[in-house]
Amino acid sequence: MRVLIIEDSHELAGLIGDALKRAGMDADIVGLAEEARLAVQAIQYSAIVLDLGLPDADGLAVLDHMKKRHDPTPVLILSSRSALGDRVGGLHRGASDYMIKPFATAELVARLRALMQRPPDVPSHVFVLGNVAFDAGSRRAVVNGNAFSVPAREAELLEVFLKRGGRVLVHDVLDALVFGGTHDKSSNAVEVYIHRLRRLLADAGSNVEIHTIRGVGYLMKPVAAAGAMAGA
Repeated sequence: MRVLIIEDSHELAGLIGDALKRAGMDADIVGLAEEARLAVQAIQYSAIVLDLGLPDADGLAVLDHMKKRHDPTPVLILSSRSALGDRVGGLHRGASDYMIKPFATAELVARLRALMQRPPDVPSHVFVLGNVAFDAGSRRAVVNGNAFSVPAREAELLEVFLKRGGRVLVHDVLDALVFGGTHDKSSNAVEVYIHRLRRLLADAGSNVEIHTIRGVGYLMKPVAAAGAMAGA
């Protein structure tokens, strides 16, 4: 596995590179957006760590360049920009994940491993969890190999959950991604559509469930097998 680190701080890039090497990954380091563009054109990386505050351009320009090339390489943004708008904007522009500085290298390595676990024969626009798959291009949902109908808003929710690969989604981030953050804090729109999506997935025979993490948000994950539950 070979990871490209796009970071203009030599010290920080070196720390990340060392952590990846200890985890058995190779790492290349560049400090400019232009160097990054040349690197992704020359080499097929397993994943990319992207800083946004680069000296020659905003790191989002690298994402735009990759999108134009239909480059499916997963990108993890690593930035000191912690505002909700920055996080949502990065995800909308094509990033697979977003971490805020300062950070723990162990978590960074774990998130990169999760991003790289997608089977190579699954197209980059198809997202899978358990027996549920969603094709972002055709907006087609499938459970256990069978297509099922999902209304537009529920489909948006399903795509967001599957893209995040079984990680907790903070309520405000989920609201911004699906509804554009247009609802006030007292609105229960997210809860309403979560309930509808739960019912659709259950009726279709899916083996995933959406769990409410009180005070935080929601987590979609596969249902534990009966034997695993008994031994827990």
